[in-house]
Formats: sequence, structure tokens, C-alpha cells
Amino acid sequence: MDTSLEALLDRVQERGSFTSRQQAAGAVENVLLVLGAHLVGDDRTDLARLLPDGCGALVAEAEPAGEPLSAEEFVDTVAARTGDDTTGARRVVTSVLGTLADVADDALLRRILTQLPPGHAGLFGRVEPA
Repeated sequence: MDTSLEALLDRVQERGSFTSRQQAAGAVENVLLVLGAHLVGDDRTDLARLLPDGCGALVAEAEPAGEPLSAEEFVDTVAARTGDDTTGARRVVTSVLGTLADVADDALLRRILTQLPPGHAGLFGRVEPA
């Protein structure tokens, strides 16, 4: 998959049915900042390396979170950032995380999901790991 910024935004825009690339860019920024705050170590830097420069920096430079978020809290945190209701925020989250799941290999995706509390796999369009 092409991991240029344009290709990433196009995929997110299509997956989220956003009307503009600007909406897709806002979705990517908000979700990556929240996700980056909940990843540490190699998983965080490996994901950042896979993403276009500006996007990778959002993950790598996010301020670490004080405590883990459930999948519902993750969506609520994005909703607070975007001003969307829960349904809109879930669309934002799943469009971005589903696209990330397409970019990341299975091993990295498993490592990322291991760092997050159970329940996040569905946000990535995957089933929970056994």
C-alpha cells in the first residue's frame, strides 16, 4: 500500500465517507494524537515509521497518557477533541484505525492491540486477539 500522505488521506476519506480531504486530515490528526498517547516503546516508534512524516510525528510525539482508555473511552476522547457525537466519533476512529490496520503488518498490529485494553480490535476492524 502507498503510504504517502495523500494516499493515507484518500483511504481515510473513503472509509469514513468524509466529504473533504480536510475532514479526513482532521480525523487522522485527532485519532493519532490519542493513539500515540497510549502506545510506548518500539510499537509506538514502529508505527510512526510506517506513516507519512507529519502523521508519524503525531504518534511519536504525543504526550503519554496517565491511564489506559477502554475502547468506549477512546471514542469519547476523540469526540471531545472533534466535537462529534459518539456515532460521529466512532466513524472518525474506525476510519483512521482501520486504515492503520491495513498499513501495519499483523505482528505490529498484535503488539499495538496488546498495549491497549481489550475491546480495541473492533475499532481497527479486527477481532480481539486470543
